[in-house]
Amino acid sequence: MEKRTKILIVDDEIEFTEALKATLVNESYSVFIASDRQQAEKVVRSEEPDMVILGTIMPRGDAFLFHKWMKQTLGFGNLPLMVINAPPEKQLIKGWRMDEGMQCDAEDFLAKPVEPKALIPRIQKLMDRATKKIRVLIVDDHAVVRDGIRAVLALQRDMQVVGEAVNGKEAVDKTSELLPDVVVMDIVMPVMNGLDATKVIHKECPLAKVLILTQYDEEENIMASRQVGAVGFIPKAAASSRLITGIRSVARGDQSWIESLSSPPSQQSQKGI
Repeated sequence: MEKRTKILIVDDEIEFTEALKATLVNESYSVFIASDRQQAEKVVRSEEPDMVILGTIMPRGDAFLFHKWMKQTLGFGNLPLMVINAPPEKQLIKGWRMDEGMQCDAEDFLAKPVEPKALIPRIQKLMDRATKKIRVLIVDDHAVVRDGIRAVLALQRDMQVVGEAVNGKEAVDKTSELLPDVVVMDIVMPVMNGLDATKVIHKECPLAKVLILTQYDEEENIMASRQVGAVGFIPKAAASSRLITGIRSVARGDQSWIESLSSPPSQQSQKGI
């Protein structure tokens, strides 16, 4: 039996939620409804929806706080999110504030009024995009580091670890064999170091994006990484959330993020990073 896609609707307007629920159920989705932030967080934890439609809830600002909680929680940060703001005439009362909208990290953003049937194609598009997993190859000569990265990525619904390598030579071979979207690459390794491996991968497998992950974050290593074709550089001391963001960003070719990530530390501080 095929698993039904779960959708959580977070909205306190009963007429809107019931109409949208009926439309989604008719399309064979499994639907849950939450009318406030606390209930929404509880449903996310217990039901693990595949997508969230975030409408309007009170008090004003709680929709943004729920969005922020979801994006910062491991395992839920990658859930497709559609935000449906209040209609223009009500946005000053229960809509998103301007600063909240600028910080919003939603895949789709629109405002009421909206016909439930008109949302179906947009929902299907978001779900199709979400079901494509980012294929990741982990390269590090320390098993504990590989295990740690694998454990973090295993919590991400949009990522799949397709393999591991213990040195640069094996990384080149496995990249050619497994065709990952992103290669998380250490620098200092036996047989072949990460920079030499990255240079080969960049030439022979240009579709694989190399993200350098190392404990040595000196400016010369950052510059050397860029010169051999790496698209990003993250110190091992950085939070796991930064690695996850990095993998997603380089996979989708987010050039602005790549450029800020690859800038030397002195430039990052000037940019406020």
